[in-house]
Amino acid sequence: MDWEIVIGLETHAQLSTASKIFSGASTAFGAAPNTQASAVDLALPGVLPVLNRGAVERAIRFGLSVGGEIAPRSVFARKNYFYPDLPKGYQISQYELPVVTGGTIAIVVDGAERRVRLTRAHLEEDAGKSLHEDFHGMSGIDLNRAGTPLLEIVSEPDMRSAREAVAYAKALHSLVRWIGICDGNMQEGSFRCDANVSVRPAGTHKLGTRCEIKNLNSFRFLEKAIEHEARRQIELIGEGGTVRQETRLWDPQKGETRPMRSKEDAQDYRYFPDPDLLPLEIAPAWVEAVRARLPELPAAMRARFAGDYGLAPVDAATLTASKALADYFEALVRAVGGEPKACANWVLGELSALLNRLEAEADASPVGPESLAILVKRVLDGTVSGKAAKEVFEAMAAGEGGADALIEKRGLRQISDSGAIEALADQVLAANAKLVDDYRAGKEKAFNALVGQVMKASQGKANPAQASAILRKKLG
Repeated sequence: MDWEIVIGLETHAQLSTASKIFSGASTAFGAAPNTQASAVDLALPGVLPVLNRGAVERAIRFGLSVGGEIAPRSVFARKNYFYPDLPKGYQISQYELPVVTGGTIAIVVDGAERRVRLTRAHLEEDAGKSLHEDFHGMSGIDLNRAGTPLLEIVSEPDMRSAREAVAYAKALHSLVRWIGICDGNMQEGSFRCDANVSVRPAGTHKLGTRCEIKNLNSFRFLEKAIEHEARRQIELIGEGGTVRQETRLWDPQKGETRPMRSKEDAQDYRYFPDPDLLPLEIAPAWVEAVRARLPELPAAMRARFAGDYGLAPVDAATLTASKALADYFEALVRAVGGEPKACANWVLGELSALLNRLEAEADASPVGPESLAILVKRVLDGTVSGKAAKEVFEAMAAGEGGADALIEKRGLRQISDSGAIEALADQVLAANAKLVDDYRAGKEKAFNALVGQVMKASQGKANPAQASAILRKKLG
């Protein structure tokens, strides 16, 4: 039987506010346990939550960026469950009336663009963290994260493969960083995904029983967890078993998902409006003020790069995968004074390879756009060959100096003097009579060999285009 995988993602993006969503405690990462938990976060008697305006504004910014509807009136609710890292015994979240509904995220898979629908995005507070290591049979509780502002972004079950899910997660990750609402640091838990996975016979429309895989904090784990879970469900059904609705965890050491608990339904949480918080009302003027401050969004920039710069759609999409890379590219084009295709080749080629090795973003590149622009100009004006320029770039990245100084220091200046190249060509033709005869007999490879001999004689410094043109002229 052919099976279809159905995937929806719930993503928690930690909002980039300096303080928590309902208290003034800091959200800075890495503090000693329980040093950033205020009386509100600890749920001490008599304390009241006060909503953080910055968190709301970031939610509005997201809703506008995905084409969602900003609710003029939304409500905070109490989501009741009892874990040691939740001092109140409930989490303040949103349920029936979220701040954002609808919207879409564009993804590109196998060169084709499609859109994943969003159900909602709602504000909520994070819980604390249970620590199970080094406590000799006990658990420690760190409440520094308690009350940290989150935007939970829920997709429709529109994805049909782990690759699509990863493409969606990467696009969402790029967007929340692009618009400045989340730093996207997955190692610190700022951006984490829960994957809802089910399977059904291909061609049917009824959804299968879903399992939720919690807290996937890397794109690689997300892909592997979905693939494993889909296989597990298909094999289970094939053996006559039944998929149970449950929450599962990904075990990266064993490469498998494992049960965590039975999956709760909404009624299990006993949602009701939080009596300590008034309904959130967002005036149209506030929405328009936020809209006016939005940066150019990835889709618009992608279209502009393709239209104004004449770039291939795939190159435009790659350059706009992160704001830092897009900004670097445009700064390079300005510094070079045009030549967008040459600039794109350098950014997508040598620069991206360097950034991958360093695991860095473009704004942290050791070779800035103004420095790279000098090297690109030297390639364009024939001062240095493309091959030699790559050597110069690596030296620049290692901090050995600027492009012009390295070209002179390493003797990489390209020979573009036609007289000098003609003299080398005459020597090569005189010394390679057989190659000349082979070329005149119609063997094009012989011509390439002659060009190679000229380049060898010049120690790789001759302009290859000039060398080719001069040889063809001399060979008639």
